[in-house]
Amino acid sequence: MEKNELIELEITALTSEGSGIGRSGGMAVFVPFTAPGDRAQVRIVKVQKSFCFGIVEQLLSPGLGRTAPDCAVFGRCGGCDLRHLTYDCELAAKRQFVQDAFDRIGGFALQAAACLPSPQRDRYRNKVQYPLAVDGQGRVFAGFFAPRSHRVVACDDCLLQPQLLNRIAAFLCGLFTEFGLPVYDEQTQKGLLRHLYLRHAARTGEVLVCIVAARDHLPREAELTSCLTSQFPEVKSVVLNCNPRSTNIILGARERVLCGTGRLADTLCGVPVELSPASFYQVNTAGAEQLYGVAKALAAPHADDVLLDLYCGAGTIGLSMAGEVAQLIGVEIVSPAIESARRAAQRMGVPARFLCADAGQAAQQLAAEGLHPSLIVLDPPRKGCDEAALAAVAAMAPQRVVMVSCNPATAARDARFLAAHGYRPTALQPVDLFARTKHVETVVLMSRAKE
Repeated sequence: MEKNELIELEITALTSEGSGIGRSGGMAVFVPFTAPGDRAQVRIVKVQKSFCFGIVEQLLSPGLGRTAPDCAVFGRCGGCDLRHLTYDCELAAKRQFVQDAFDRIGGFALQAAACLPSPQRDRYRNKVQYPLAVDGQGRVFAGFFAPRSHRVVACDDCLLQPQLLNRIAAFLCGLFTEFGLPVYDEQTQKGLLRHLYLRHAARTGEVLVCIVAARDHLPREAELTSCLTSQFPEVKSVVLNCNPRSTNIILGARERVLCGTGRLADTLCGVPVELSPASFYQVNTAGAEQLYGVAKALAAPHADDVLLDLYCGAGTIGLSMAGEVAQLIGVEIVSPAIESARRAAQRMGVPARFLCADAGQAAQQLAAEGLHPSLIVLDPPRKGCDEAALAAVAAMAPQRVVMVSCNPATAARDARFLAAHGYRPTALQPVDLFARTKHVETVVLMSRAKE
């Protein structure tokens, strides 16, 4: 196989990154934006020792799971990965992503259940982060980074975001252009405006607007805020976040409230939540309620349980079960999230203990104190649990461990660790929280094996 060679290829499956895969001349060929069953003429663009990458030159015959993308910038904006698939095909693929991870990485003989569909396939995101750029006429526009680049692709109406957020972004870009506010240039590190970061409370319809800039002051910021809130009464808070660093991280360490409280109130699974720009919150509110419902069903909390919620964020999962257990302890390293969890517990009248600490260190400390929770919930970031946390979980010997993960590979790895310490996976449920993208949530129940 050589670079620029044209081959005819049948796509037989999808990788967890969303690319189609076929085989030619004994080599695996990965081709983005293809569907299982596609036959295509493919140009080889990169060759490795045992695999290569290609792009579609011509679709010869479509697979049964293929559909016409309904977005003009699909494939260019770096957002959706699977908009060329029917939704049934997408759900089947996501179930297979989870199954493959638990087969290959975990080594388990456990069948994943059918992937639960998202309650909404479009317009479901309650958060959007738009990078800003300038077009050839000097007009500021919002969009998304093209794949593997920082080139901003304009997107007037992203189908993953509520139309309200898209309209707010377009209106603000018009004001930025009218006021002559310069956009930050990553190459020269000059300019002012970097990102628009919008959050939407699904239960109230209220919006928080965060403008990320290279300095802590905007020219005519009072006028800009007044124009925005007059045009969109849904905007209850406007925050200016200052990020002067040359970094891929969107938010800086300093922020200033231009109007409102700087927070957004919402409710998830009956738990009151306060959101700042930096708060972690599942981007699909209705989908998150379904996900946490699955976690609760598998956890099967009862009145004698002591529940330890590690990586608890704002405490939503634990607090949704708090009325059904004897004791709740939550651990999270992000201080504002823990403060939000404590306030939520107080408003709910729930006696809960929330610790602001690293999950691994806190779990080790709690184990050393002799805590023996009967139920542990793990909801780690994409990199998964650290080994110290897993070792402490095993040392505390709970009857049940429920893991919620946005990364099937790290979930399978962590489940394998627990399996080596006396646990076995008894339920594996994929849940689609990120429709039209390659991402999938996984809930796995680990039960302590009988002596």
